[in-house]
Amino acid sequence: MLASRLQRARPTPLSERYSARRNAFGTLRVALAVGVIVAHAWPLGFGRPAPGHGLSSGQSDLGALSLYGFFFVSGFLITDSGLRSSFTRFVRARLLRVFPGLWVCLLVTAFAFAPFVALVERGTLRGFWSHPQGPVEYVRTNWFASMEQFTISGLLTSTPFGQVGGGPSAFDGSLWTLRYDLAFYAVVAVLIGTAVLSRAPRAVLVLTGGCYLLILRDVLTAPDWTSRPPAHGAVGPFPLIGSFAADWMLHLGFLFLLGAVLRLYAHRVPMDGRIATVAAVVTVGTLGWGGFYAFGLPAFTYLLLYVAVAAPDRFTRHLRRHDYTYGLYIYSFPVQQVIALLGGNRFGITAYVLLSVLGSLLFAVPSWHLVERPALRWKAAALPGRHRQRHHPVPTVAEGDRRPAQTVAEPVGPFASAQTTGRS
Repeated sequence: MLASRLQRARPTPLSERYSARRNAFGTLRVALAVGVIVAHAWPLGFGRPAPGHGLSSGQSDLGALSLYGFFFVSGFLITDSGLRSSFTRFVRARLLRVFPGLWVCLLVTAFAFAPFVALVERGTLRGFWSHPQGPVEYVRTNWFASMEQFTISGLLTSTPFGQVGGGPSAFDGSLWTLRYDLAFYAVVAVLIGTAVLSRAPRAVLVLTGGCYLLILRDVLTAPDWTSRPPAHGAVGPFPLIGSFAADWMLHLGFLFLLGAVLRLYAHRVPMDGRIATVAAVVTVGTLGWGGFYAFGLPAFTYLLLYVAVAAPDRFTRHLRRHDYTYGLYIYSFPVQQVIALLGGNRFGITAYVLLSVLGSLLFAVPSWHLVERPALRWKAAALPGRHRQRHHPVPTVAEGDRRPAQTVAEPVGPFASAQTTGRS
């Protein structure tokens, strides 16, 4: 009797709760994407700091929290995909998932959004095409996701965001994170190619622990518990992709690796509502009183993971079939800039957020159906024949569920996708 009670009280491991075929990562990522849009509404629409900055004593805000969540989810799903992929297939899948959508977005921004903005701001296209940082240079410079040029032809000076900066402002500021994603994808590709990911997961655990120790060092040597970590300069530059901010590389890399570790050690990670409640308290508490980077970040990631595996299936079905998150990510910033330029912010923050979400969906939906999903078909077409499953098969929803898993994570950017493709 006692043994039976102890067995029931023991938390269920993540390996028994997570299913690649049935999870809430799609819904969670859409919520995080909307969080970014809402956070950007304040600076882009009204020239004010993003919400949450003051409440967290400057440690973070809604946009940064959403970004942290994306990188953690990306690490989890990318590792899940990597465990069942060869090196060649993994690299091919990542390239097809990132670049077609990005290239179309760059072209739309440079040759549709930018000329329209020029006509609204200046009433003419004179000097637009010949500007040293014109639309052609914008596309050429950013073609490989380096995002070394954010402005186009000196435009977007009259928006609230431009007025705060005192000059032309970014057309698509969200894309700065892509180079970090590509760098972390490259790390996973190396781990796959060397078989470390499947045969020596402790190396990933050690690397994650090293990143966490560096974060702890920054927190413990800071003037107080609410201080932001120091910048530490830049890493690079590297060919094609440019330089990385060392502090962002550390924190985003830690979150990505933490997601990878939780996937690799899913059989040892307990999933329990009581632990999730404690994680929520720690997250909120550290945001309010300090120590968020040391203790709140790990707690926040556990909370996200619990939501992803515990959410009811009826809330997740549609978003497993259609992944609009990447489109929201790459188009929301220019859409919000244009809405502000046209005066859409005069209706207040609620109306501006609603217009921003709807306007972003007008581009995200066709981006998925006309560009991203067709590009993913090339991944399957390029590698005919049955692909042999590697180590770590994805666990089913429950012990009694013996149906084969039919989804595979195909993440991109901080908006890691769990698109169902029917093969890995």
